[in-house]
Amino acid sequence: MFIPTNILVRRFSKCSLSVKTVLFKSYCICMHDVALWKFFKKGTMDRFHSCYNKCVKAFFGYKRYDSLTNVLMDTGIPSFNAIICNCKYAFDISWSTSCNKLVSSFHSSLV
Repeated sequence: MFIPTNILVRRFSKCSLSVKTVLFKSYCICMHDVALWKFFKKGTMDRFHSCYNKCVKAFFGYKRYDSLTNVLMDTGIPSFNAIICNCKYAFDISWSTSCNKLVSSFHSSLV
């Protein structure tokens, strides 16, 4: 996550807040297969959460000691926990409503 954020900081630091918000949502929030991350240890998830927070502050030009809540409210960027919960919910919905017989039979066996 640090790599795409640093690239965006270097190339788009002078852009407006609305442009930065769209760029950050497009390049840094797309976490692949986040719904399947339940087997990671808590320490790993805490480090990734910290990484996300640092990237948000760095890209939008906030200081380290600025309140993350204020940063997220000012920028309109979702929190790390919101992203994880939304992705898990979307995965559960798509998995439970799948038309694939193999997927639906596997889902019904787990529920």
